[in-house]
Amino acid sequence: MVDTDPIFLTTEEVALLTGRKFKSKQIEALRQMLIPFRINANGRPIVTRAAIEGRQQKEIATTKKWQPSALPH
Repeated sequence: MVDTDPIFLTTEEVALLTGRKFKSKQIEALRQMLIPFRINANGRPIVTRAAIEGRQQKEIATTKKWQPSALPH
C-alpha cells in the first residue's frame, strides 16, 4: 500500500487545526497545543502529518559497535 498523503499539512489544514488565519496566531496556538512544528522561510508554521496522525517516524538503522573477534563477548 502506497501512502499518497503529503508529508506536511496544507496551509488550510493548519488554519483549520489552530482555528487561526494569521501565521503568528497559528504559531501561538500550535505552541499551546504542544504540537511540534517548524517555521519556514516565509514565516509560516509547517506541521508534519505524522505529528497530527500519531504515526511513528521510521527508526534509523543502527549498527552494532565493532568488537574484535579475538576477545570473548
